[in-house]
Amino acid sequence: MLIFDLDGTLLDSNGVWVEVDRTFLSRRNAPYTQAYYEGVAHTILQNCAVFTKEYLHLEESCEEIIAEWMELAKDAYNSVPLKPCVREYLDRCRSAGHRMAVFTACVPEHCRAALAHHRLEPYFERIIYAQELGADKKSPEIFRRAAQLLGVRPSQCVLFDDSLSACRGAKAAGMTVVGVQDLVFRSAEPDMREVCDQYITGFQELL
Repeated sequence: MLIFDLDGTLLDSNGVWVEVDRTFLSRRNAPYTQAYYEGVAHTILQNCAVFTKEYLHLEESCEEIIAEWMELAKDAYNSVPLKPCVREYLDRCRSAGHRMAVFTACVPEHCRAALAHHRLEPYFERIIYAQELGADKKSPEIFRRAAQLLGVRPSQCVLFDDSLSACRGAKAAGMTVVGVQDLVFRSAEPDMREVCDQYITGFQELL
């Protein structure tokens, strides 16, 4: 079973959220810092909102914070591009008979919009949302739960992901892990190369 992350792995979309964060913070005269980035990167929106509310000492509710983010991101997923050679690699995997799924921390409506825009739904037998499981893609347990939902053992799964914490969690769960470079998070590359079974700068390396 091949399991693909969405943001930063299949989609070149991490920059969307960097701009959302910068705009949100600038409206409150707050700088975009490394500490803030580390608090919100690669996690579900609810956890991002809790962190942001505490980090900035905001009076707004988490629901109001999320609503503002959704407004800032609104139509981006109707046009966000695929990363290079994604479709070609998915075609090859499908031709080889591999089962494929998506496991993402992306907001479901954004995920569905992007998959529909690029007509990728037929490649995947299931889309699993971390948000619906109520947890980040960090702990080994959530990857075991994802494998269970797919009817396979973790040892039968290969995860493709650009997140260091997700790669660590999947590896600890017993999955084979392919780290995918995303330039927004390039500083994590040395650790990714150490953690992952394989690290690629792009899917063209697998063709």
